[in-house]
Amino acid sequence: MLRMGERENQGCIFCAILRGEAEASVPYEDDRVIVIMDIRAITPGHLLVIPRVHAAGLEDLDEETSAHVWRIGHRMGRALRRSGLNCEGVNLYLADGAAAFQEIFHFHLHVFPRFAGDGFQVQARWGTRDRSLLDREAEAVRSGLAALGSAETSEPVT
Repeated sequence: MLRMGERENQGCIFCAILRGEAEASVPYEDDRVIVIMDIRAITPGHLLVIPRVHAAGLEDLDEETSAHVWRIGHRMGRALRRSGLNCEGVNLYLADGAAAFQEIFHFHLHVFPRFAGDGFQVQARWGTRDRSLLDREAEAVRSGLAALGSAETSEPVT
C-alpha cells in the first residue's frame, strides 16, 4: 500500500499495485520500496524494485530513495543466487526515459537472473573511443555535476 503523504499517479500501474488495486507477486517490501515479480519476465525470477513514491525517472527521484532502490536491488540479486532458480549471473537494469526503452514511467530497477542460453542480448555498436572524445565527454559530465551543485566534482586524472 502507498504510505500517507507519498505522491502517486492515478494512471500508473505500479501506483495501482501499491494501492492494492492491481495484483502482484511480492517477495519483499519495506516502507520505501516494493519488489514484485515482472509479469513480462526476461527470465524466471525477474524482479522489479519499485519506490513507493511516484517518480517518472531519475530526475524526479531523490537520491536517498534511489540509493535505497539500488541497495535492495543488490540484496535481491544476492537472493536470486541463493533461490534455487536458474541463476549463473545477475543483471541490474534501469531504463530512464523513452530513448532508453522505459515503458512504464514510474522509476523501477530490473533485477533478473542470467544463465547460459537464456536468450537475453544487448545489441549495440561497441567500439573503442578516442581519448580526446572521452576527455571532452568527461568535461561535459563535470559541467553537469557543477550544474547540480555537487561537491563531488574532481579534476581529470592524467
